[in-house]
Amino acid sequence: MSEKAVETAPARGLDSLKLGLAILVLLGGVVGFYLLDKEPLFVRIAAVLVAVGSAAVLAYATAVGRGIWQFAFDSRVEVRKMVWPTRQETVQTTLVVVLLIVVISLFLWGVDSLLAWIVRSVVG
Repeated sequence: MSEKAVETAPARGLDSLKLGLAILVLLGGVVGFYLLDKEPLFVRIAAVLVAVGSAAVLAYATAVGRGIWQFAFDSRVEVRKMVWPTRQETVQTTLVVVLLIVVISLFLWGVDSLLAWIVRSVVG
């Protein structure tokens, strides 16, 4: 049988507890930011960063957290495989889009003007 065998119920319950605790730590950081309103801003921001880091460590200790981390890592690998357009391709594509916007805008303005003229002629 593989190492990724079915998790036991206590492990899932413990994971839920850890995730709940991570959320509470995050909320505590946000609340602490506002409760420390008399402190300098860097102290308040440091408190939030410590809370975010602690919550991340708690979340990573769960199966869900490790799965999210692996997904983020795999996504980064896939982004590195992408072929990005050159500057010239980007400029040319942008110019085509702008030109099409102008042409379609003029067409719609013409249709609108024609319909307005027809309505004015019919109504009076």
